[in-house]
Amino acid sequence: MDLAQWRNYIPRGAAIALKPNLGWDLFLPGATTSPWVLEGVVRTIRDWVETIHVVESDQVVVNVEKAFHLNRIDRVCRDYDLTWVNMTHTEMRTVPLPNGRVLKELQVPEILLRTQLVTVPVMKTHNKTVITGAIKNQWGCLPMFRHNYHLVLDAALADINTVARPCFAVMDATIGLEGNSPKSGIPKLVNRVLASGDAVALDAVAAKLMGFDPAQIAHLAECVAAGLGTATLQNITTRGDDDASLNLRFIPAHHNLVSWLELVLRQRPSLRRLFFDTPLFQLCCNATLAYYGIWYYLLGIGRGRKDRMLATAYGEQWR
Repeated sequence: MDLAQWRNYIPRGAAIALKPNLGWDLFLPGATTSPWVLEGVVRTIRDWVETIHVVESDQVVVNVEKAFHLNRIDRVCRDYDLTWVNMTHTEMRTVPLPNGRVLKELQVPEILLRTQLVTVPVMKTHNKTVITGAIKNQWGCLPMFRHNYHLVLDAALADINTVARPCFAVMDATIGLEGNSPKSGIPKLVNRVLASGDAVALDAVAAKLMGFDPAQIAHLAECVAAGLGTATLQNITTRGDDDASLNLRFIPAHHNLVSWLELVLRQRPSLRRLFFDTPLFQLCCNATLAYYGIWYYLLGIGRGRKDRMLATAYGEQWR
């Protein structure tokens, strides 16, 4: 954070909304922001800012309160007297987007309009956006109906980041997630942290380190077109231990059964209305939960991947 000159981007005395990624309520290191990285950010900025809120929202198949406790973020909040805010249950405000890429207005939690947002994502692959990082992390700033934007996800992310624009980003790349992320992926030891006042640039560098071409990541191009940052590597200055030639060779994500089926249903208007605008939607959510439960517990795939990470040096951090 010091190398990235964080004090130039986080206003002194500001109220801060600290946004980790708590996008899964099954315990898998690399799927969510690690508590030690969130704690490191808090310890770095706490004497510079006024108040710190830790914020996240529920998903239709994720109980964020469970994820908050399961991933030890509750202990960070307790130890540093931080305020936890589940934005699903807070006041919402409608913000017009006259120059929106695909959205003309957006409902956002009111707390994001009176705080400075510091985003703390994880280095992960994603089956819809290639990577998920400092830009995609703001997806969790929207209400639970955000899944309705999946067919226009890349452009919608630019619109979301226009309203909920982070002043600074710190990426947890201690344990990343490759393969069929953002949930049922493979944890990968990376042992790094990235930071920047330009969230688009951070994601471009992260993509390059992961082995992907930033120019081929559509939501980064949408953000550049919206004036949110730069994704051209030649225009980005990097500092730290690694040079631009590093390639961590992340396994890319592919659509699993749940993701593939959702896109098929959304692409056909009649099926979209039937499955997403009727009580059948809850049945779809229940089927998704059953799929992940079988993957994690019955087949033991997720639990086995979790155990392998707990056997590393990071296991002691979790305990």
